[in-house]
Amino acid sequence: MGGDAIELALPSPPGPLRLRLHPAGTDLVSDRLREARCWEPFETRLCLALMSPGACCVDVGANLGYFTVLAAAQAGPGGRVYAFEPDPANFALLSANVALNGLADRCTLSSLALSDRAGAGLLYLSGDNLGDHQVYPGDGERPAVPIRLARGEEVLGTALEAIDFLKVDTQGSEAAVLAGLLPLLARQSRPPAILVELTPFSLALAGSSGRALVASLATLGLPFWIVDHVAGRLAATEAEALATWCDNVAATPGDRGFMNILIAHAPDL
Repeated sequence: MGGDAIELALPSPPGPLRLRLHPAGTDLVSDRLREARCWEPFETRLCLALMSPGACCVDVGANLGYFTVLAAAQAGPGGRVYAFEPDPANFALLSANVALNGLADRCTLSSLALSDRAGAGLLYLSGDNLGDHQVYPGDGERPAVPIRLARGEEVLGTALEAIDFLKVDTQGSEAAVLAGLLPLLARQSRPPAILVELTPFSLALAGSSGRALVASLATLGLPFWIVDHVAGRLAATEAEALATWCDNVAATPGDRGFMNILIAHAPDL
């Protein structure tokens, strides 16, 4: 499974970490890790800054476990990580990587797909990128496998007191994931830091929109930041400016523009 492990080269590493990867040419994250031993360096540095010892972290769309392993190492023995990955092959690799780094005692791994409803679902598989599966049919023919959907509030509501850091990258179903988690997040005395991928094209295919996702996140009352990975900085923005950008992207045929956004008080980097 995944062949030999590589050692990660991280900014401000929480310790030596290794990962087994997908076969070459089958997964964008694995291919990048094989080349550079780090995925999205600025986002990596940002996540490490947002996760303190003892933190409770939730990784939705964990794939092979890159951010799960980072979070578990950074949060330390007093921390807790809940990771969700519905694809059976990815889940097996996620589990193997958590075990490889001796972090199983602080991780709860689930093969559920978080959503705004509970029940049976389908995972539509990408033919050329094992990190690009999705829980909706999309705009092309894809084989599908049965999965279980769950509301985050119901799965996590009794398991933890509060989430400190939440990462959501689910190839277009981010709005449904957040809808299932928002009741839990709204009850917290201190909202979590949230890193989420914002892709209007995929959100529309999934039956939502970028504007709807931004509006739901705005209810938490936290600052919005654009994660500028090219310049390596956070750019302050407003919910309405992001929503307008989403509208413009959605109105342009073929535009698959996306960005990572942070909803949080900015950390020291």
